[in-house]
Amino acid sequence: MPVREPNPQILRAGGKRRPAPDRVPDLQARGTPKPLREELVAVLGPDKVLSRVSDLVRYASDASPYRFVPQVVVVAEDIDDVSAVLSYAHGKGREVVFRAAGTSLNGQAQGEDILVDVRRHWAGVEVLDDGARARIRPGTTVVRANAALAPYGRVLGPDPASAIACTIGGVVANNASGMTAGTTRNSYRTLASLTFVLPSGTVVDTADPDADVELARAEPRLCAGLLALKAEIEADRELTARIRAKYAIKNTNGYRLDAFLDGRTPVEILRGLMVGSEGTFGFISETVFDTVPLGRRVSTALLFFPSLPAAAAAVPGFNEAGALAVELMDGNTLRASVSVSGVPADWAELPKETAALLVEFRAPDETTQEAYEKEAARVMEGLDLVAPVASVRNAFTRDPKTVAGYWKARKAFVTAVGGARPPGTTLITEDFAVPPALLAEACAELLDLQDRHGFDAAVAGHAAHGNLHFLLAFDAADPGDVERYATFMDEFCKLTVERFDGSLKAEHATGRNIAPFLELEWGPKATELMWRTKEVIDPDGVLAPRIVLDRDPQAHLRGLKTIPTVEPIADPCIECGFCEPTCPSRDLTTTPRQRIALRREMMRQADGAPVETRLLESYGYDAVDTCAGDSTCGLDCPVGIDTGALMKEFRHQRHSPREERIATLAARNFRTVEASARLALGAGARLGDGLMESVTGLARKVVRSGLVPEWLPEIPGPASRRLPRTHRPAAVAVYYPSCVNRIFGNPAGLDDLSLPEAVVALSARAGRPVWIPDDVAGTCCATIWHSKGYERGNEVMANRIVEAAWGWTAGGRLPLVVDASSCTLGIARDVVPWLTDDNRELHAELTVLDSLVWAADELLPRLDVRHRVAAAVVHPTCSMRHLGDEDSLLALAEACAEEVVVPSDAGCCAFAGDRGMLHPELTASATARETAEVTARPFDAHLSANRMCEIGMDRATGRTYYSALLELERATRP
Repeated sequence: MPVREPNPQILRAGGKRRPAPDRVPDLQARGTPKPLREELVAVLGPDKVLSRVSDLVRYASDASPYRFVPQVVVVAEDIDDVSAVLSYAHGKGREVVFRAAGTSLNGQAQGEDILVDVRRHWAGVEVLDDGARARIRPGTTVVRANAALAPYGRVLGPDPASAIACTIGGVVANNASGMTAGTTRNSYRTLASLTFVLPSGTVVDTADPDADVELARAEPRLCAGLLALKAEIEADRELTARIRAKYAIKNTNGYRLDAFLDGRTPVEILRGLMVGSEGTFGFISETVFDTVPLGRRVSTALLFFPSLPAAAAAVPGFNEAGALAVELMDGNTLRASVSVSGVPADWAELPKETAALLVEFRAPDETTQEAYEKEAARVMEGLDLVAPVASVRNAFTRDPKTVAGYWKARKAFVTAVGGARPPGTTLITEDFAVPPALLAEACAELLDLQDRHGFDAAVAGHAAHGNLHFLLAFDAADPGDVERYATFMDEFCKLTVERFDGSLKAEHATGRNIAPFLELEWGPKATELMWRTKEVIDPDGVLAPRIVLDRDPQAHLRGLKTIPTVEPIADPCIECGFCEPTCPSRDLTTTPRQRIALRREMMRQADGAPVETRLLESYGYDAVDTCAGDSTCGLDCPVGIDTGALMKEFRHQRHSPREERIATLAARNFRTVEASARLALGAGARLGDGLMESVTGLARKVVRSGLVPEWLPEIPGPASRRLPRTHRPAAVAVYYPSCVNRIFGNPAGLDDLSLPEAVVALSARAGRPVWIPDDVAGTCCATIWHSKGYERGNEVMANRIVEAAWGWTAGGRLPLVVDASSCTLGIARDVVPWLTDDNRELHAELTVLDSLVWAADELLPRLDVRHRVAAAVVHPTCSMRHLGDEDSLLALAEACAEEVVVPSDAGCCAFAGDRGMLHPELTASATARETAEVTARPFDAHLSANRMCEIGMDRATGRTYYSALLELERATRP
């Protein structure tokens, strides 16, 4: 072991803890049982079998209130892997559950035996027929699919609120719908065809003209069974009428029995049954969707009412006016939404009884939009609207930013309200539908039921379709609280079915949560037909047992997960998974959700328990070291949980006092460090990559990889020691060349101007000259120390740069232009918590601009573009996302190139200063999908705006990335 490896036990929680009832038992501390592990490795290979206890724990949770620890996790790469796992399970009498995004709310993505990850290797979109259809793989998020369709003016019909994270496989398997899909645009209605693997391993492509012939040859018993069930159902007129009536409103409870009515052949029946089957009938390996028009002209209003029933009563009017979406939010939801960025702060003061409708019309043209707006105005004339706080407008708007803010608040319902629940409580998300005409009455009954059982629940939903969601929080470790929840559920289900003839699951699917109440809703005859359908398709019960069908009346109370308190920043997490698609380490080690889930499992264990010890042993690398610290998880988390900040705190805890002293010394003497770094780069260029790789490789083995960077061939030579000459009197801005651009030179082959020279030349050319202070050497944005958790060094440099910047800018009278996006973010925001009170006041007077913004807003309008390249690809950095500067990068690129491409899979490169040199495998994993897009075709320019990210992308793609300002200088050169 390297001599400087930190002790993993440093992160052990202090104090005595009471073991939780749902803790992983000591016997599982060694992970997957050896026979099971070895057998699956023999079938699939070692890289596809995850067997450590940390692997099992991180896959044990999803967005639901349940937690089941699998025996083993398999990462399937293709259909052959899926078939091999199913064959193995049949032969050994084992059970299989498929898991993609893990955003399901009822435990569908959890299994107690073999869990198969079908997200990592299953993404991809192919647009067909000019956007009229799309072929989509099951691990593709809805957002990613819609991004591919947007240029064609098309979109998928299903639009769940979790679109940023949920994947197509789960959307189809649960028949998830969302805000606008209703009963006509969901997966059942818009799925053109699909390819799936049956429990037996048989692969069926419903688009194949010979599919029925081939299925009859491979599965004669299955075909006969399906046709017999079809005949039985069609012969029963009362049952047929009941089935049709059940699907007149939204319903995902149980299996789609109308598939037997709509399908003529076994393949057509299976095509319908697979939708909403929750992984119990097979694995969906590919889908082809019929898309729907995007409707680019949008008119939206957020209308406030004195009560939930009053809001519900207004829904029919907007439905008749042609609204595509009518969304309901109660007072608890509105107040909790203030945790979401952009939501007015005064919503926190809204009365509890207040409710709101989010109403949206979408039109293809101006004439239609105006007609919709006139109809909406007519409906509003008869409404009793209220404006309890100043920000309420009660008016329709076309402003995209305002509309996006409304939808952001609505889509954060589960996560924002869940994040505001009392610490240590478990969140239950219920989802039901009633005939839309009965919505107001259902709201009143629901509020009364919640009040009688002591639940201060939040309510929201797709009011246009009579579909409501509500959230309950209770302590799963308290038997009394569990009993309170159980009693509530009994009464709620009876109320929904007996009073309103409603659906107990409108779009979240049965899962484990409603399985015991299936017969209550469907009756014994239809329920028994569902059991028989399962037996026909999966006679050995291999797939997802106890999901959808379960005869245990207490099944919904089994496996409820406790939520132990951990670090305060992570306590609001409801494990929704919204953070995962943006996480750079998602395909390498862990995600933000998994980092928190692992931490919670440590807290469930007794102090010093074997499971806790094993989790700590792997947590250092899996969670702390391979976190890029980019904090984009905080942007996508609806309650703003910045897991990157937590990992930085853990890095700080792992530092020895000696390491902290050295880091502080480096900050105090950064001028010397900066000069030494240039000398080292120069020496590396002279000695050659091979020798430098050998030297750093040896040092990493002796010390540790987390302290010594690996030399990479893409590392450029040193920057010039001398910065361009500038003059202060004429300057309209202060230009701060970041330390990375003072240390690292241009990439090989770009030997023209350095970035500082280009910025100075461009600014002068535009008549907006800048001044570089003489004493910038030895200063830094402090990100070096901040990202590594060196608190004292961070404090030293943060105060130094703010004091210097305040002086350079004449007390903030001139803007400070910074030429690396991460450094802009560091100076503009990240330094603030580390400043003295006096320096915090100085910082408030500064105007810090990224060089992209400076160039796009101040220079580009004053420049003549003379030379353009044909095609450029851009890499927006994570710091640009935080700053909101991506549009500036795009504007500069569009000025320099005839065609500009932003890769659909662009994300954080995870180079993160030097983390890509400390852990090169992190950048390789984080950039894999973006690299595939970039290298699929040639480009004349590869543009970004952060030197270290450019090096990371050079490493990943084999192309040469450089600052967009260098390209702009060439494009505008006389």
